[in-house]
Amino acid sequence: MNFLRGVMGGQPTGPQPSGAETIQKLCDRVASSTLLEDRRDAVRALKALSKKYRLEVASQAMSHLIHILQTDSSDSEIIGYTLDTLYNIFSNDEEEEQDESEDGGPSSSGKQSSKPAHDENGQKQADDLGCQFTEIFIKEPENVTLLLSLLEEFDFHVRWPGVKLLTALLKNQCSQVQAVILVSPMGVSRLMDLLADTREVIRNDGLLLLQHLTKCNAAIQKIVAFENAFERLLDIITEEGNSDGGIVVEDCLLLLLNLLKNNSSNQNFFKEGSYIQRMKPWFEVGDENLGWSAQKVTNLHLMLQLVRVMVSPVNPPGATSSCQKSMYHCGLLQQLCTILMATGVPADILTETINTVSEVIRGSQVNQDYFASVNAPSNPPRPAIVVLLMSMVNERQPFVLRCAVLYCFQCFLYKNQKGQGEIVATLLPSTIDANSISAGQLLCGGLFSTDSVSNWCAAVALAHALQDNMTQKEQLLRVQLATSLGNPPVSLLQQCTNILSQGNKINRRGSKVQTRVGLLMLLCTWINNCPIAVTHFLHNQANIPFLTGQISENLEEDEQLVQGLCALLLGICIYYNDNSLENYTKEKLKQLIEKRIGKENFVEKLGSICKHELYSRAAQKPQPVFSSPDQMLFDHEFTKLVKELEAVITKAVHKSSEEEKKEEEVKKTLEQHDSIVTQYKELIREQDTQINELKTQVSSMKTQNEQLQASLTQQLSQLQQHKDQYNVLKLKLGKDSQQHDAHGEGAQVNGVQSEELSRLWEELEELKKQHGVLQGQLTEKDSLIEKMKSEGAHPVEGTAGSSENNSELQKELETLRAQVQSQSAEISQLQAERQELLKKAETLGMASAPGNADGSAAAAKITELEKRLSEVTAETEKIKEEGKIWSNLKVDLEQQVATANSSVAILQNEKSKLQQEVAESKKEQDDLLMLLADQDQKIKSLKEKLKELGEPIEEDDDLDTRDQYDDEDDEDDD
Repeated sequence: MNFLRGVMGGQPTGPQPSGAETIQKLCDRVASSTLLEDRRDAVRALKALSKKYRLEVASQAMSHLIHILQTDSSDSEIIGYTLDTLYNIFSNDEEEEQDESEDGGPSSSGKQSSKPAHDENGQKQADDLGCQFTEIFIKEPENVTLLLSLLEEFDFHVRWPGVKLLTALLKNQCSQVQAVILVSPMGVSRLMDLLADTREVIRNDGLLLLQHLTKCNAAIQKIVAFENAFERLLDIITEEGNSDGGIVVEDCLLLLLNLLKNNSSNQNFFKEGSYIQRMKPWFEVGDENLGWSAQKVTNLHLMLQLVRVMVSPVNPPGATSSCQKSMYHCGLLQQLCTILMATGVPADILTETINTVSEVIRGSQVNQDYFASVNAPSNPPRPAIVVLLMSMVNERQPFVLRCAVLYCFQCFLYKNQKGQGEIVATLLPSTIDANSISAGQLLCGGLFSTDSVSNWCAAVALAHALQDNMTQKEQLLRVQLATSLGNPPVSLLQQCTNILSQGNKINRRGSKVQTRVGLLMLLCTWINNCPIAVTHFLHNQANIPFLTGQISENLEEDEQLVQGLCALLLGICIYYNDNSLENYTKEKLKQLIEKRIGKENFVEKLGSICKHELYSRAAQKPQPVFSSPDQMLFDHEFTKLVKELEAVITKAVHKSSEEEKKEEEVKKTLEQHDSIVTQYKELIREQDTQINELKTQVSSMKTQNEQLQASLTQQLSQLQQHKDQYNVLKLKLGKDSQQHDAHGEGAQVNGVQSEELSRLWEELEELKKQHGVLQGQLTEKDSLIEKMKSEGAHPVEGTAGSSENNSELQKELETLRAQVQSQSAEISQLQAERQELLKKAETLGMASAPGNADGSAAAAKITELEKRLSEVTAETEKIKEEGKIWSNLKVDLEQQVATANSSVAILQNEKSKLQQEVAESKKEQDDLLMLLADQDQKIKSLKEKLKELGEPIEEDDDLDTRDQYDDEDDEDDD
C-alpha cells in the first residue's frame, strides 16, 4: 500500500516509484482486486494522476476503466471516479477543468499540467491527444451506449460527470459520436431528459451537450425538435428573465439557433407551434436608463439572429412569407421598430436590429407598408426611412451601421412598386416640400457629396428605387437639379454623366473609383430595358465619346473595373436602342466600337466585371457585408443584371447589319402573328364566357325545376289527404241514410229525426269547410300554373341539359292534367251527394206531416223542421253555385293545360335551335384551333430561323396559356 500512501498524501518511505510505475500498479490493483473498496481507492488514485500523467493513464488504464463501467454500475461512487478520470483523459479545455475544480466538482487535483498555458504547440498536441483517445474509445459503439445508459442514473456523482464526458467526446469527434447516438435506442430522448433536471448544474451542462450534439446534423436536429425542445427552451428563457437573463439564456439561444438554422422542417414546426408569438417579450427592453450589461447585449444579439434565421432570404419563399405574416400579426415587427427608434440603444444592437427589420419586411407588402408608416419620436415627427437615410449619408456614423441602413432601404423597396413610386415622387418638382427633408433630397445630397461611401450608398439606393420598374425610370427623367445661381437647371441623368466626365478631365482628382462605380451602376440600372432613358442618355453628345475614350485607354488595375462598367453601359445603349436618333443608331454605335475600341477588346472589357474578386462576394447574398469601405464596390442586384446582360450584349455587338434587318423582319412577323393569336385568344375567351353564362342559366333552371317538383309533391300529398277526408265523410253519410230508411214511423219525428237533422246540418257545415279548403287548393294550383306559364314563356338558353328540363316539364304538365281531372271527378261526386241530401231532407219532411196533425206541439215542431229544411235548401243552392264555379275552374284549368302544352312545344323548338347554335360554335372553335395550330407551326419555323441567325429566343408563356384554354375546351366538350 506504499504507492497508495504516496498518492493519497501519506509519508513516503524508501525510494519513490515513477509515475508510470505507480499507474501500472494502480491498473493491476483495479484489475485484480476482489474487494470493491480496493478498486474504488485505485480508481480514485488514477483520477488524481490523470491530469498530470494524461498519456500514461489513457494508454494503460482506459480498458480497465471501461470494464469498471460495465461491471460496477451498482456503485455510484466508483462510477463517478471512473467518469471523472475518463473526462480528464479526453478533455482539452484546461480552463474548463479549472473552473470545475473551483466550483466544487468531484475532481480533487491541484495543478492542471506542467505545460505553459500560452504554449500553442502544447495546446495543439493536447487537442490531438484528446482526439486520438476519443477515437479509440468510440471504436466500440457500445462504450457510447454505455454512457447513455448511465445518464439514466439520478445520482449527481454519476449524471454530472457523464454529461461532461459526452460533451468532451462530441467536441473531439462530433460526427462519429453523433452517428452512434443517432442509432442508439432512445439515445436523444435520454439526453433531452437532462433539460428537465431540477439541478441547474446538470441542466446547464445538458444545454452545452445538446449544442454540440445538434451541430450540422439535420436528423438529430429534427429529433430534438420533436422531443418538445422548443417548449422547454422557451420556458427556461422565460424563467431566467428573457434578455435580462444570464449565461443560461445565451446557451438556450445558441441551441435554438442550431435547431433552426438551415433546417426548413424545424422552422415550419417552430412557426406552426405558435412559438414566434413567444418571441415578442424578448424585445421589451424596458427603461433605457437602466443600462445595458454585456450579457444583455449578447442575449439580445442572439435573439435578433434567431428572428433573422426565420425570415432569411435563403429560406424557401413560402416559409419566409408565412413567418413574416406571423411576426406582423403578433406585434413582433412593431416591437422591433420600437427598439429601432429608441434612444440609448448600443450601436451593435441597433445595427443588428436594422438588419433584422430589413429581412422581416423584405418582399412582404403588408410589412413594408407598416414600416413606411413608422415615425421617429422627434419634433416634428419624421418617417423612420428619412431618419435612417440621414444616418446612411452621414460619414460620421459607423460603417457597419451605414451598410445596415442601406440593406434596410433595399429590403423596403424589394418587390415594392408602391414604395418605389413614393421615393421617386419625393424627387419630382410637383411634390417637393421646402419645409421638410425628404428621402429624395437625402439621396441626391448623398449622391453629390464629397464622401465616396455616401456617393456609392446613395447611387445603389436610388438604383433599387428603379429596379424592374419602367414607370419610375421614366418619371426620374423629369427630375431637374439646380447646379448654381444663374445657370439653368439640368436633369439628374445629365448631372450624373457630368460628374463622371468631369472626374476624368481633372485626372480623377476627387473622383474615387468607388464614386464612379456607384454612378455607373445607377446609370446601367436606369437605362436598362428603357428605350426612352437610352434616348435621353444618347441625346447628350458628350456621353458616347466619354465612354469610348474610357474603354480604349490603358488604365491602372483599379480603373479596369470602371472600363468594364463603361463597356456595359455602352452595350445597353446598343441593345435597347430604338434608332430614334440618327447619329446614334445601333449600327453606327457598333461601327464606332469596331473602329475605336475593337470588338474583341470591348468583349474582354465587358467580361472583366464578372472576374473581379468582389463581384463573386456580392453575388452570394443580398445583404451588403464589407470588411472595409474600400471593398464596397458591387451590389447584389447589380450582379444579377450583369449576369443577365453580358451574353446578350456580346451577341448584339457581333451581329451584322443584315442580321439586324432579318431579325427586325422576323420580329415584325412575330408581332403580326402575336396579334392574330391575341385576337383568337380574345375570341376564345368570349366563347368561354358565353359557355359559362349558359352553364349558369342551366344550373338556375335545374334549381327552379327542383323547386317546382317539390311544390308538386306537396300538392299531391294535400290532394291525397283531401281524398281520404272525403271518403270518411262519404261513409258517414251512407250510415246516416240507412238509419233514416229503417226508422220511418211518425212517433220518431219528435226525437230521432230531429237529432238526424241536426247531424245533417253539422255535416253540411263540414262539407262547406272542406269545399273552401279545396277551393283554396285550386287557387294555389292556378297560381302555380301561371308561374309555370311565365317561366316557360322566356327563351331557354343552354347547351347542356335542356332536353332533360323539357321532358321534366312535360311530365309535370301531364301530372297536373291528371290532378285537374281527379278534382273534377271529386266535384261531380260532391254534387251527387248534395242531391242525395236534398232527397233525404224531402223524404223526412213527407214522413213527418201525418204523424203530427193532432196537436199543436207537433205542428210547432213541423214548422221548425220546415224552417230547417228551407235553410238546408238554401245551403244546397249555394253548393250548386259553388259547383258551377268549380266547373268553370275546370274549364280554365283545361285551357291552362293547353297553353302549357303550347309553351312546351315552343321550348322544344328553342331547344333545337340552341343545339344547332352549339354545334355551329363547336365547328367554329375547331376551325379556330386549326388556325392556331398553323400559326404555331409558322412561329416555330420563324424561331428556328432566328436560332440559325444566332438570336436568343425565350419561351412564349402565351402559347402555354393557349394550350391551357384548349384543354379546358376539351374538358367542356367531354
